[in-house]
Amino acid sequence: MSRNQMTGSFQWMKTLNKSTILNTIRLHSPISRAEIAKKTKLTPPTVTNIVAELIEANLVRESKVGTSQGGRKPILLTINDQHSFIVGIDVGGHIVRAVVTNLNAAIQAKCEVELPKQLTNDLLLEAITAAVDAVIKKSKVTKEKVIGIGIGMHGIVDHTKGIAVFAPNFQLSEIPIKDTVEQHFQIPTFVENDVRALALGEAWFGNGQGIDNVICINIGVGIGAGIIFNNELFHGQNGIAGEFGHIIVDINGSRCSCGSYGCLQTIAGGGVLRERALQSERNTKLLEKADHNPDAINGALIYQCAQEGDEFSIQLLAETGRSIGVGVTNLINLINPTRIIVGGGVSKAGDFVLGPLREVVKQRALTSQARETEIIQSKLGDDGTVIGAATLVLKDLFSPQVPH
Repeated sequence: MSRNQMTGSFQWMKTLNKSTILNTIRLHSPISRAEIAKKTKLTPPTVTNIVAELIEANLVRESKVGTSQGGRKPILLTINDQHSFIVGIDVGGHIVRAVVTNLNAAIQAKCEVELPKQLTNDLLLEAITAAVDAVIKKSKVTKEKVIGIGIGMHGIVDHTKGIAVFAPNFQLSEIPIKDTVEQHFQIPTFVENDVRALALGEAWFGNGQGIDNVICINIGVGIGAGIIFNNELFHGQNGIAGEFGHIIVDINGSRCSCGSYGCLQTIAGGGVLRERALQSERNTKLLEKADHNPDAINGALIYQCAQEGDEFSIQLLAETGRSIGVGVTNLINLINPTRIIVGGGVSKAGDFVLGPLREVVKQRALTSQARETEIIQSKLGDDGTVIGAATLVLKDLFSPQVPH
């Protein structure tokens, strides 16, 4: 199949009724034609005709016979998740992670491309295209079967234009990611802030499934939040919604990398956790484990020492949890989500961080119901952002497109 045919196939799948039926099968499979008609309010003949087209295109399969409610047993339908494939990209601080997934976001192949220390817009774009090339090659999937590329990028992202407006970790701006990648591969490309991509991945395949209002917090070197509001990603007026690390928690606090003072990430997050460990003059187990080498101290080592009962490491993680808990309490009072999902490197410390975080919420949230807001760890782990990036494509594919 040619690239033009493939792009046309993508658009064909997105037509209103096809997309509605595809999404219904995705959400409820295995499902019968009669059940699809009930759930979509489409007429049975319409469902039958469209399903026939989807089966002929090998996008939907008849799987097994269902239980009869009287009369002939229905034949149940599922998505053929190997029909097409998606590339998901996570542009990290030091590496570009890439995966190929099927239509159920199951990872088929992974690879990483290291970023040069001195980055320019062009060098970053070269690394992204190299990662896409490498992971497709590793997956042994033909490019013709790749229907979309999703990219999660830190910082301020204009998701409509696919531009990284400002990438603070690289001190780069106005990076034309979408146009560059689409021109290179001739494949539809979607670009989103990495934490919003993570939130979308959790909403579709993780601990946010079936929940209309959920916030996903990523705690790494920086701190961000992806907000799912009424089952849709919330971007805000200018695309900066979710900059959770830059809420002000101390008006007289330390200067932040953003130029302001007293931002949440000046008192919490992976970078601050390490700084606090290094500032201690105590001869702790943490220092011993690091062979008295400050460069060896990181979040993973602090967590390991906490597991082994080191009180200093336990205290460090608890302080981080309490600081983030103050910010989370503000989010709960402001947005009132059903659930908060915590991901990122620091979240791997589990209850050493989440326990104190929950305690602050229980003490400080406004109402008894707010104090019981569910706060849980990410289900997707290290793959959260790449799966979320792939989900950007799936969302566009499976969401019904209302004609203008």
